[in-house]
Amino acid sequence: MAVEFDGGVVVGADSRTTTGAYVANRVTDKLTRVTDRIYCCRSGSAADTQAIADIVAYHLSIHQMEIGEEPSVKTAASLFREMCYNYRDQLSAGIIVAGWDRTNGGQVYSIPLGGMCTRQKVSIGGSGSTYIYGYVDANFEPDMNAEKCLDFVKNAVSLAILRDGSSGGVVRLATITEAGVERQTILHDNLPKFPYQIMDEQSAPYSS
Repeated sequence: MAVEFDGGVVVGADSRTTTGAYVANRVTDKLTRVTDRIYCCRSGSAADTQAIADIVAYHLSIHQMEIGEEPSVKTAASLFREMCYNYRDQLSAGIIVAGWDRTNGGQVYSIPLGGMCTRQKVSIGGSGSTYIYGYVDANFEPDMNAEKCLDFVKNAVSLAILRDGSSGGVVRLATITEAGVERQTILHDNLPKFPYQIMDEQSAPYSS
């Protein structure tokens, strides 16, 4: 998921990659660098989304050399949209593009299955997103600062991990601003706990 704030964006994701019911990788990095200040969150087929991200990153590096400055987030999102739409029958790829540029500041673009592209203040995707729409709708605030956005994303991804069998592992966060990218990794033992979890732990019988 990704959230805009005044001066940048916060992106976050879990780290579980599954092959059916089998966990193929429990420490995947789903936050993929595209440029120094643009990242994408990947969901769907790991092979498809990795290939798309590599191709877009290559095109943007050439574009950056041509124009002599960092590409805009909108340009990156347009390239992802073109790839996802043109090959929509062959790919399984849901992408969230987020980053900062000096023209429009922090931006988040959602590119779901099929290749549509729309800018959003907050965007969620992947199998775990189904479980947290209510939490996001109830707790999102339009004018949150970076710290509140980090807590919001951390809690939302933690809830997705708790409810969704295809989500798990650690929570990876990145704050993207004019100054660059600041990344964090929150291990499973340090994820936030919610009231009903604490009540369940307190009421669980002791095993002999």
